[in-house]
Amino acid sequence: MPAIVIVGAQWGDEGKGKATDLLGGRVDYVVRYQGGNNAGHTVVIGEESYALHLLPSGVLSDNATAVIGNGVVINPEVLIAEIDGLIERGAWRDRLLISADAHLIMPHHIALDKVTERYLGSARIGTTGRGIGPAYGDKVSRVGIRVQDLFDPGILGKKLELALREKNQVLTKLYNRRGIDAESTAQEYLRYAERLERYVADTGLVLNKALDEGKVVLLEGAQATLLDVDHGTYPFVTSSSPTAGGACCGSGIGPTRITRVLGILKAYTTRVGSGPFPTELNDAQGEWLRKTGGEFGVTTGRPRRTGWLDVLIARYASRVNGLTDYFITKLDVLSGLEKVPVCVAYDVHGSRYDEMPMTQTDFHHAKPVYEYLDGWWEDISGAREFGDLPKNARAYVRSVEDMIGAPVAAVGVGPRRDQTVQLREIL
Repeated sequence: MPAIVIVGAQWGDEGKGKATDLLGGRVDYVVRYQGGNNAGHTVVIGEESYALHLLPSGVLSDNATAVIGNGVVINPEVLIAEIDGLIERGAWRDRLLISADAHLIMPHHIALDKVTERYLGSARIGTTGRGIGPAYGDKVSRVGIRVQDLFDPGILGKKLELALREKNQVLTKLYNRRGIDAESTAQEYLRYAERLERYVADTGLVLNKALDEGKVVLLEGAQATLLDVDHGTYPFVTSSSPTAGGACCGSGIGPTRITRVLGILKAYTTRVGSGPFPTELNDAQGEWLRKTGGEFGVTTGRPRRTGWLDVLIARYASRVNGLTDYFITKLDVLSGLEKVPVCVAYDVHGSRYDEMPMTQTDFHHAKPVYEYLDGWWEDISGAREFGDLPKNARAYVRSVEDMIGAPVAAVGVGPRRDQTVQLREIL
């Protein structure tokens, strides 16, 4: 049976949570395979809205087991608070597995993330200051602390002492900040271990056995293609691999197990933080998209940058991820426009580009070349079949489909789970 990957096809915030939750009722496992609590997914069920940061969106499913894979970096305090929040709302299903190999975000990671970002000033990357980058940095430097270390106090203490020997020097002598106490930090994290131990497992083994038994595994990325550390708009990226290839590394599932890769594409474009954004609108239209689409960060609350749909980015995402299908979200936000601009090429110093430029310099100087598709005025939030959409809305979807390099399987017409028009089967 298949392993299916859901990946953002832009800079994140495309609505992956809705897509994951929608499919979650028909799969057996939903796996978060990278990122940390710098990401946020919103799931709306009926009149209830849930903001998830570390837990996979499928945690709200009545059927699926949620898995936090080895590729995730975990702040245990945040994870426990998120679980408690769902318990208080009566939404906790108590079906969670956490990889013993996942790395932990420690207090020194958060302290260093905040102070170095401030130190960079105008050259800052735009991180959320939650310690994700430094945690991944320690991971690849082979000095990180993993979930399994919580269950060996001796190892935890030695690793903390070794890490803080260097980190405290940087914090106190370079940045004039207070150092981190190793003993009190160890005791704090051992208390977290008592709460989380029942969920910790060899998740790679569990997932591969599940696939052998004919069960369906859904792999959910945080952030998106253009924030991938290898394939994104470097250095304005995250510190992990949200692309489909990262799903294998971050879950322990081999690439031959994956049969479908679903790209989530917002009907317009947003991004947060710094970095180039060719279709960005710094005007009244951009503010209209922000307010109409509710474009404020789930985790940070900060306003997102907004712009029109960019099909060069979508084609790039199709290529990098090997996308088999697309889910276009927030089509309802575009209702009321006489013409809907779509970026179909870039102008870079007088030269036309029909694909993403090779260099960051050219991408930074790219100016959008637009085609204008006919808009529609009708409220489409009640549409449940493709034929329910206005003629021009259907034409918009089909035109975009022709441009982006993969068929459209579904269209979102509102935030709720049921506000989805399905064009072809994904499962």
